[in-house]
Amino acid sequence: MKFLQTDDQTIGDLRLFSKKEQRGIYDIYNNTATRGGELLLEKMFRNPLSDQDAIMERAGIIASLAKLNAAFSFGSGLLDSVEKYLSHHENKDGQKATMGEKEISNGATAIIELLHAVRHYLEQGDIAKVEGLTRERIAMTKLLNDPALEPVFREKSQPKLSYAAVTAFDILFRVKEKNRMLAVMDFIYQMDVFISVAAVSVKRDFVFPVAKPKGSSVVKMEGVYHPELSHPVANSLYMDGSRSVVFLTGANMAGKSTFLRSFSTALYIAHMGFPVAAKLVEFSVMDGIYTTINLPDNLGIGASHFYAEVLRVKQVAAELGAGKSLFVLFDELFRGTNVKDAHEGTVAITHAFAGKKTSLFIISSHIVEAGDELKQKKNIAFHYLPTKMSGTVPDYTYTLEEGITDDRHGMIIIRNEGILETLKNGKKE
Repeated sequence: MKFLQTDDQTIGDLRLFSKKEQRGIYDIYNNTATRGGELLLEKMFRNPLSDQDAIMERAGIIASLAKLNAAFSFGSGLLDSVEKYLSHHENKDGQKATMGEKEISNGATAIIELLHAVRHYLEQGDIAKVEGLTRERIAMTKLLNDPALEPVFREKSQPKLSYAAVTAFDILFRVKEKNRMLAVMDFIYQMDVFISVAAVSVKRDFVFPVAKPKGSSVVKMEGVYHPELSHPVANSLYMDGSRSVVFLTGANMAGKSTFLRSFSTALYIAHMGFPVAAKLVEFSVMDGIYTTINLPDNLGIGASHFYAEVLRVKQVAAELGAGKSLFVLFDELFRGTNVKDAHEGTVAITHAFAGKKTSLFIISSHIVEAGDELKQKKNIAFHYLPTKMSGTVPDYTYTLEEGITDDRHGMIIIRNEGILETLKNGKKE
């Protein structure tokens, strides 16, 4: 299975995980019932897919479970008992840490009950109605039907075990067949994640993505919005080889960064095979996704913000030079330098990006004057987020339009906030 290339900068830009008091995108999808499910979901978030078949297979499984309104079939208390029992580790001296007789009895009984529940789920649960899970269902059925586990199914699902039986089952579960027991738990965690994400898709009316072959250079999003916003404004954008670069302009507070996060987050989540906050998502499978929205100064190497930007562009250039198909986003490219250098650098780099037809790029900028030179490239499209003025009060539509805007309302906002008066006359009590 191939995985999408990305990095910590992108994961941080998209706010995939919670930080301090801010929730992450992960938290929206995390409706899991088990700790193992939580950890598996996090692993999926950190390792999106770069394989069309794998993406569509996972999306199909989750969509089928969503249609069935599937519920997780295993009790959290039972799973806690099994996890605690199976994870009883060796002590520092390499010796097996001792478990009490009652703990061993409870653990062995819990596994027997769980294995009965798994068999029942495989035979009569929702998994039997999901074609995409046929392989997992067959593999798990084969595992449970192994002769080594016959004693388990001769017992009742909640047995009263003798001391001798407890001892025999303890050796079976924690020594002889421990790998099988761990495989059963992994299967349960996988179902936990799929059912959790399916429930989120139903609750939030998310759409399932359609993955296109790698190299086809297309992203089509209709009605995409940021899932963390309570009253989001949806937007649509189409990119392909004939418009592989989007140059985005708009005043401060017009919503550029929010749109950029909405679009790139949807594309990232789509590569996981998860449903996304949009009405339609079709995309070419990429080799990697790299965003640059909040780029910190690299004080560790004495780098200014501008030099950190240069290094980031260099990193992306190296990946593109290796022939990879990427989605690349730069919010306010070269904001860390003077206007003249930012203008020249933005034009030069955007022109170079336009020559990479198998990759897709979005560049936002306040350097609207660069637009005239960028129009020389036919595959650069221009979009902006407008500002409507009501007297001296700016009104933001947050709705993407085609073209370039030279809206600049920084001084209007400064005056509206009374900053100059405060500096001149002092703060009024």
